[in-house]
Amino acid sequence: MTDYTKLYEEAIKASEKSYSPYSDFRVGSALLTSDGKIFTGCNIENASYSLTVCAERTAILKAVSEGISDFEAIAIYGTENPCIPCGACLQVMSEFCESDFKVVLSDGVHELKEFMPNAFRLKK
Repeated sequence: MTDYTKLYEEAIKASEKSYSPYSDFRVGSALLTSDGKIFTGCNIENASYSLTVCAERTAILKAVSEGISDFEAIAIYGTENPCIPCGACLQVMSEFCESDFKVVLSDGVHELKEFMPNAFRLKK
């Protein structure tokens, strides 16, 4: 089993950049690509709450915008832990990741399919 300690530490560091003046709920994520690169993200809130972007989506969208879409794992750290991804983040993960994609939380390593067993997917 892969040790994702460094990845989780990167998620903790990313949470320090969170813009969360409304909820004071800081979240950081660190996305590991299949070739070993790490993209970080933090939650970015907005007075219009529906425009808030989660840390997980921030990291994934940064990677995809750089042409990378082959991922191994994501670590997530929040003000309260374990910080389980919301439905929108799980759906975005499902778009770009296989069901055995690793989700690293404070309580251990999980697979995406544990959180999103019946994700909407494009049939390839």
